[in-house]
Amino acid sequence: MKKIFIAATKQNDGKTTVSLGLVCNFQHIFKKVGFIKPIGQRYLEDEGLKIDEDSILIEKVCGIKCGLKDMSPVAVEKGFTERYIAKPDKRSISKNIKESFDRVSKRKDLVIVEGTGHAGVGSVFDHSNATVARLLGSKVILISSGGIGRPIDEIILNKALFEREGVKLLGVIINKVLPSKFDKINRLVRMGLERKGINVLGVLPYDPMLSRPTFEQIIEEHDFEVISGRDYLEMPISRIIVAAMEPDDAVRYITEGSLMITPGDRKDMIMVALGCFCEDNDKKPKISGIVLTGGITPDKPLMGLLHKVKIPVLLAKEDTYDVATRLYDLTVKLRPRDKDKIDAVVKLIKDNVDLKKILKGM
Repeated sequence: MKKIFIAATKQNDGKTTVSLGLVCNFQHIFKKVGFIKPIGQRYLEDEGLKIDEDSILIEKVCGIKCGLKDMSPVAVEKGFTERYIAKPDKRSISKNIKESFDRVSKRKDLVIVEGTGHAGVGSVFDHSNATVARLLGSKVILISSGGIGRPIDEIILNKALFEREGVKLLGVIINKVLPSKFDKINRLVRMGLERKGINVLGVLPYDPMLSRPTFEQIIEEHDFEVISGRDYLEMPISRIIVAAMEPDDAVRYITEGSLMITPGDRKDMIMVALGCFCEDNDKKPKISGIVLTGGITPDKPLMGLLHKVKIPVLLAKEDTYDVATRLYDLTVKLRPRDKDKIDAVVKLIKDNVDLKKILKGM
């Protein structure tokens, strides 16, 4: 049985993207592929169990039936770390992970193991990624995001942590490389890492579609109220505009799929947004929705106009600055229903990752 551990140099480098893409592509090579995320920090409640959301994604998208609890044996819920420091029990966590892995890997040809963050994450409760990879006897693929100097530095640091645990680095995948810099980064990062004896398994171009949230994802993460357009919450957002300017200036910043953030009493800015949908302005870019701030609901006539356009309108209690900050910091995660994104991920891995080299190195 083959196995590989997917780690990253930092959060949001693309572990889930790569894990999903590898599982889907390897399912065309192996009859039985398993998946496990031993330690999860973002979890959902499923039939009373705390299951990491990535395990749920892989199960639903890839049709893997390993048992959700075994695919996500340890959920780092609120208070988990504090309780562990007060009363450490390394053996219990290790036993839980190992037993789940044994069940997941039973009669499998390949198991993809997704870590949580960089090599040292989890050290506080004696189960860093490096420790878990050693526990499971797995080699590691490291994911880092686009660049040259920074990713190489971070990869060397993480490699040292894994090697200290006796874990071998199979290779690295560089993710989110801007298309305008792809040729340069692809060439130089390969040269720089291969000079250090590190295999480059793939370099992935940045696909902006994968980073675009929907209004439903905003609702899932924040306590905003939907005051109009509930049927259109799956609208994708390509750009966020803070409309703290004069209406004539705001028009210049509106692009197709923009989300406008504006105080609820800025009737002039709301009318600018509505103007994108007038019959005589079909050539204008259409915004995807509005977030009204300050807890201010527009008057009835204006709300009547908002109800006529097919966009979601959300109401936030916070001021414009706080709302904008929260939305800019939003982490966009893949969901089972994001078919276009999932298809793009599978193709991204197929076209840009050396799957044969991974198989050979396992």
